[in-house]
Amino acid sequence: MDIQFWGVRGSLPTPLSPLQFRSKISAIIQRITPKDIESAESREQFIQNLPEYLGSTTGGNTACVEVRNKNGTLFILDAGSGIRVLGKEASCKKAGVYHIFLSHFHWDHICGLPFFDPLFNPNSEIHFYSMSADCEKYLTTQMESPYFPVPLKSGTKNMHFHQVADGETLEIDGTVISCKKMSHPGGVLCWSFSEDGRKFVYASDVELSPEDNRWPGNEDTFFLNADAVVLDAQYTEVEAIQKANWGHSPFARDVDFARSWNIHNVFLFHHEPMYHDKKLDQLVQAARYYLQYSGETAVNVFVAAENKAFHL
Repeated sequence: MDIQFWGVRGSLPTPLSPLQFRSKISAIIQRITPKDIESAESREQFIQNLPEYLGSTTGGNTACVEVRNKNGTLFILDAGSGIRVLGKEASCKKAGVYHIFLSHFHWDHICGLPFFDPLFNPNSEIHFYSMSADCEKYLTTQMESPYFPVPLKSGTKNMHFHQVADGETLEIDGTVISCKKMSHPGGVLCWSFSEDGRKFVYASDVELSPEDNRWPGNEDTFFLNADAVVLDAQYTEVEAIQKANWGHSPFARDVDFARSWNIHNVFLFHHEPMYHDKKLDQLVQAARYYLQYSGETAVNVFVAAENKAFHL
């Protein structure tokens, strides 16, 4: 499986502000030495050696993750604003068949759908998977006047809506897909994709509690031994206490969860709109220190960032 991030923010799109951009430039300039600009090679080396929070950006689009199996079948996880960017890609346009898995219907997870180019290609075949029998109704409503000028019914006529129950398992082109309902206002489905002994789990908008960790007698295998999990980490621990029942998790809770279920790689996701790139870098470093302090060496933690891709 190949996984790529197209939107990683939570709540609403958050573009890099002019002030943040200028702050990055200022911080980069302060690091430059005469040796760094002696040649094209030294300049490139200087850029490559910059901390990631300076040399790149996490991105401001809301939730959208691409998964492709070994046969090239395209699975799209959530339709936040990042799906607009994905839809512009030539490889996406060529797919023809699109399997869109929705975790839930909060705006930040569906707001990009009206701008997804393949939706309006009459040759597209689009399958929506969600927990609700009213999926078509909800997606239609957000594209009705006065909210949007082009109705959903103007899109491809080859749209299909599938209601999936908690714990149900599907198989699409050799990939086994299962789902699990977890804690979030209104409910949320996490999605698991398994192929050739490798497992990837998408778990956005999840408010973890200690009861979600693996304990003796808990035979649930949804997260067990996952190779990679995209996991909600919108808050710090203090914020999670202040915003209990808002439906999001802090990184320390994610780390404990990953350790308990023997998850190998965790991608912190659904980033707080107020967090700039340096803040997110500090959070992932704190998560790694927490792992180190606990003596855990089998879990890797990363920040989910737009355009980042990995292979399982």
